[in-house]
Parts: sequence; C-alpha cells; structure tokens
Amino acid sequence: MYFPVLPARKSAMTGLGVVFRPQLPPERLRDIARLADSTGLDELWLWEDCFLEGGVSTAAAALAWTERVRVGIGLLPVPLRNVAVTAMEAASLERMFPGRAILTVGHGVQDWMGQVGARAASPLGLLGEHLDALRALLRGERLSVRGRYVRLDDVALDWPPQRPVDILAGGTGPRTLRLSGEKADGTLLTAATSADGVRRARELVAEGRRAAGRRGSHRIVVYLLAATGAGAEDRLRAELVAEGLESADVGVAGDAGAVAEAVRGLAEAGADTVVLQPTADEPDPEGFVRFAAEEVRPLLS
Repeated sequence: MYFPVLPARKSAMTGLGVVFRPQLPPERLRDIARLADSTGLDELWLWEDCFLEGGVSTAAAALAWTERVRVGIGLLPVPLRNVAVTAMEAASLERMFPGRAILTVGHGVQDWMGQVGARAASPLGLLGEHLDALRALLRGERLSVRGRYVRLDDVALDWPPQRPVDILAGGTGPRTLRLSGEKADGTLLTAATSADGVRRARELVAEGRRAAGRRGSHRIVVYLLAATGAGAEDRLRAELVAEGLESADVGVAGDAGAVAEAVRGLAEAGADTVVLQPTADEPDPEGFVRFAAEEVRPLLS
C-alpha cells in the first residue's frame, strides 16, 4: 500500500518568527515582544534553557504585553515537569490567550537534566508517556495512569481548554521524530537542521503518523540561525564553530534577500514556519526584529 509523505508547504504560506534568546536579560522581553507584535511578525519564540529563563513565565508575560503575535515555548523539558503541571499551564495560557500560545515539549539537554537530578533512563519513553497524558488531559479527559514515568490517579483539569490545543514535540534523532509524528501535533527542529534535514524530518514524522494511523496536518517549525549587519559573517561563523556546526549547511548571514532565500529553501523543503534565531551576541535585538518583519517578511509574500 502506498502512503505519501507529509506534503511540503509553499514558501508563500510559510509563517515567519523570531527568537528572543535567553542570553538577554528577562527585562528586555517586554520591548521586544511589543515590537514583534506591532511590526506584524507571525510568532515570537522563547526558550526554557537551564539555567537562564523559565518558559511559561516569560510566555505568559509576552502574551499579556501583546495583542496578536503568537508566542511559542521551545521547549519545555519533560524531565523537569509533572505532566499535570504542564497541562495546567497549557490550559491556563490557552484560556487567557486563545489560540496564541504554542507549547513544545522535549527531552531537554541531558547534561542539564543530570545537573538537577532529573535525567531519565529512557528519555524517549518519558516523552512518549508525557505526550499521551498531556494531550488527553487537554482534551478534558480524566486519567488514571501507571506508566514507567507518568503516574496519575483520577486526574482531570477543572479548567480544560475550550477548544483543541496543539502540542509540538522538539527532536532531532530519528526515533524522536517518529515519536513526534505518532503522538504530537507538530515538530520543532533546531537551527542545526538543513533543508535536507527538514525533508528527512518530514519523512520520519510521516512514518510515525502512519504507524499510529493518524490523519490530518502536522506542523513543522524550524529555527534558522541568521545574522545581518556589520560583522554578520564573523558572528555567524563563530556561533557555528562554537556549536560544532561549521561544516553543516545551516545558517545564513547577509541582507534581507539572502535571509529570505534561506527561508524559502526551508519552506520548500517542508517547513510550515521558519523562526529566525539571532546569534547569541546579536548587537541590536530590536533591530533584528524590525529587520525580520520589515525587510525579510515582504520578500516572502
């Protein structure tokens, strides 16, 4: 029997976002969130990186300070969170800011998980159990679960979301990508993902969805490391070297045309949303948001 892979999206339909990196102090978030909102960007993404800034607290603040931009958390490490707490947070954000919060869960960086005594023997098993329980709780179900990692006794949300909530999973390895297709509603890919990597991720996600008998859409979001302005190529190269990605076909440095071309390449490979990730030493974060919204975005329509 023939099963097609998930269809790629056209670049004109691809959403554009930016990352507020937690290397910036939390007090910088309000101005950048408001700027992303007022300039018409589709999404603003936040990171819960140990030991920098919390994902839910910053997302709630950004949503409260803005009117229309969607705010993504990429991602919440499941070893740090009881699934009931994750569900409560997700439901509260959805009810307060309908349709604007994007929640992503994932393994977390294993060294960081070890530092706080939360490293799981089977990260894949934990993520699978967490996704099953989280999506069920957000559907308003009452659960009793005795898994290896997730244990719930007659648990249901008193204030479940009033409409369906999509949960994304972050992943890079083949088994995690298949699991995302099987159990999540979308997948978040890191800035280490090339266009070919996006194509391969869609194939693996599709394999997971076929195995689970799932139909319908599955959103693919990918970060794109980008630098512009003075010293852009040097800043990009330094970050790629620091991340061990100097030989990978990822990242872009240059003007709006160069960045838009890189976005289109990822879109043609199957990304539904491309999120521009500035370098950690970006000298003008507000200017980067304006650049994305006012210079890159018009070239994608």
